[in-house]
Amino acid sequence: QVQLVETGGGLVQPGGSLRLSCASSRSIFTIYAMGWYRQAPGKQRELVAVATSGSNINYADAVKGRFTLSIDSSKNTVHVQMNKLQPEDTAVYYCNAKVVRGASTEDYWGRGTQVTVSS
Repeated sequence: QVQLVETGGGLVQPGGSLRLSCASSRSIFTIYAMGWYRQAPGKQRELVAVATSGSNINYADAVKGRFTLSIDSSKNTVHVQMNKLQPEDTAVYYCNAKVVRGASTEDYWGRGTQVTVSS
């Protein structure tokens, strides 16, 4: 089991910045992949950014150059710094952790945190 607690959402004006954090109850070193997804109203949940074991970080094309994922292994926490936010970034942001179980992986999700970009 992995419990994930997200913090840092809120309301921001276009062009502004926010930093989301996700704290894991389990050591990051035992997690295969950890990152962020988002879901806008009426849309499917989509990848924002994810770090996999080996320190590979992948970003969605929509956020490349604006969002930066970082890991604080001492606190089992993953952050995403979001800059130059636009209204289309408005969504509920979910933290995700993938744990390997034999030949398969298990997904764990946080409760989500709302990000609203509006003037």
